[in-house]
Amino acid sequence: MPSPEPSAPVPASPTPGGGGPSTAHSEPSAPGPAGPTPGGGGPSTAHSDPLVLAVNPGSTSTKLGLFTGREPLWSVTLPIDDVVLAEFRGRPIADQLELRTAACERALADRGVTPRSLAAVVGRGGLLPPLASGTYRVTARLLADLEAHERGEHASNLGAMIAARIAGGAGCEAFIVDPVSVDEWEPPARLSGLAGLDRPVLSHALNTKAIAKRYAADAGRPYAELRLVVIHLGSGTTVSAHRDGRMVDASNAREEGPFSMERAGGVPVLKLAELATTPGMTFAELERRLFREGGVFSYLGTRDLREVLVRVEAGDAEAALVLEALLYQTAKEAGAMAAVLEGRVDAVLLTGGMVHSSFVAHSLTRRLQWIAPVRVYPGEDELRALAEGVLRVLHGEEVALAYPG
Repeated sequence: MPSPEPSAPVPASPTPGGGGPSTAHSEPSAPGPAGPTPGGGGPSTAHSDPLVLAVNPGSTSTKLGLFTGREPLWSVTLPIDDVVLAEFRGRPIADQLELRTAACERALADRGVTPRSLAAVVGRGGLLPPLASGTYRVTARLLADLEAHERGEHASNLGAMIAARIAGGAGCEAFIVDPVSVDEWEPPARLSGLAGLDRPVLSHALNTKAIAKRYAADAGRPYAELRLVVIHLGSGTTVSAHRDGRMVDASNAREEGPFSMERAGGVPVLKLAELATTPGMTFAELERRLFREGGVFSYLGTRDLREVLVRVEAGDAEAALVLEALLYQTAKEAGAMAAVLEGRVDAVLLTGGMVHSSFVAHSLTRRLQWIAPVRVYPGEDELRALAEGVLRVLHGEEVALAYPG
């Protein structure tokens, strides 16, 4: 587990960029029970705890992890070649289902894991209608809503689809946990200032709530008793306020809040209206510029924080200004969330791939430590969060929620 101390050294190199690794990369796992990699023995393998496969699709890769209990046996990143990915540009994200499912099945076979040995498969939840926090069984209606993508296209929409495919062959159930549409907001947070345009509730709920609960365990206090500001910094940024065990407000990384590596965040409304009515501008083009080619990419032409840091160190004034503005806006949004909590904040938590950078972590700590003690949890431990959600259901600690419809 990452050290929660802000003064602990934070590696500066690994930061999410645009391309992902060029070959499948197995990640080190926490020590698990002794014994061979589980294979074809059915659910009663050498491991007493059930085997859970977690699937987290990203824009350029799919992360896969096999868990027994709450410890990972292994995890792997399955990249998609840029040439192959180019064939899917402009097509529905669901068109990638066969490609990604096949890659996951090969990864299982390469490690001697037969589908029938799995107790459950869990995928990252996508852009679904507003839902309560929790673990959901994947149903035909849930899959249909993801395929219809009425709330938008995103790689996370594939999580439940891949999980359902693999679970179908394994004879087990498929689940999702804390999708990006988790909605625990209170009524005043929903109004935008223009009738008929309420703020959409979309956030990095999975990692954000998992880190909040992990801090609660580290602090020896129930999550429901804490008041927290949690900042997730990845390709998109979510800044959220947590109170009474609920995420009561959060910036929507798709269209408000601070800009990030590839997302524009909140932009001047009238200037955006002018851009939207430019001759030849389409909704798809505008969405691409705001959501995939905004933020740092729009200024510097890169989505890779490592490259930005190298340029800053080399004396690139524009790169320094853009990074400073990103951190400035992030800290300003955190201050707003502290106001949501009426200034009574137990801790500010930094998480996501960007806080692997000691520069980012220390800069935000300096700006935010006046609010409350700052704790740093680098990376996105979403595979573990997915597995933990399903294990709580399998162990009877929680009841799986019913997807509406």
